[in-house]
Amino acid sequence: MQRKPGRPAKRPAGPDRRTRILDIATDLFGRHGVSATSMSAIARRARITPALMHYYFGNRESLLDALVEERLRPAVAEVAQQMATAREDLRELVECFVRSIIKAVASRPWFPPLWVREVLSEGGMLRERVIDGMGLALIIPLRDRFAAAQRTGALNRDLDPNLLVVTLVSLTLFPFASQSIWRARLGASQVSADTIASHALALLDRGLEIPR
Repeated sequence: MQRKPGRPAKRPAGPDRRTRILDIATDLFGRHGVSATSMSAIARRARITPALMHYYFGNRESLLDALVEERLRPAVAEVAQQMATAREDLRELVECFVRSIIKAVASRPWFPPLWVREVLSEGGMLRERVIDGMGLALIIPLRDRFAAAQRTGALNRDLDPNLLVVTLVSLTLFPFASQSIWRARLGASQVSADTIASHALALLDRGLEIPR
């Protein structure tokens, strides 16, 4: 029986190829943006036919859904899991957030540019999926914890709990999102992820005024 046009001749090889395609798509989205990256461009980079691209992911929306569920959500879940192990001690909670965010980002080089292009930028195609879908579940409890700590005098009352969350995200994500600039311009190619984490915690230590 003659197969229908556009369909692969046989079922493509398992999850490894699909994983590689998703890795390539994630990298291209981070480098060039979602709107500037066509499905055909991803297929060319992956050295597959458009028919195979369609076989695995259907259309761009399905591909973005897969990106969120299989790349972004695990990163956020990793941070949430680490946060769940932190005790009630506020200092430990802040350190856990900073170190777990930096660990997750350092192991996913595509995350910072994708976050800047598609979440922070106006019209970013992942903004609603990421912030409303998963991000708020991580940062709102943290904001509420800061507010509660202020009421008991366990946190600097001059701080705004909302902006404190923004500060924590900025101190952990921005250095990675902008590293192609500051590493070269400042001659700081050897600065490690651990150094970035320690630097952020040192800056926060006095400003938070958490009693020891």
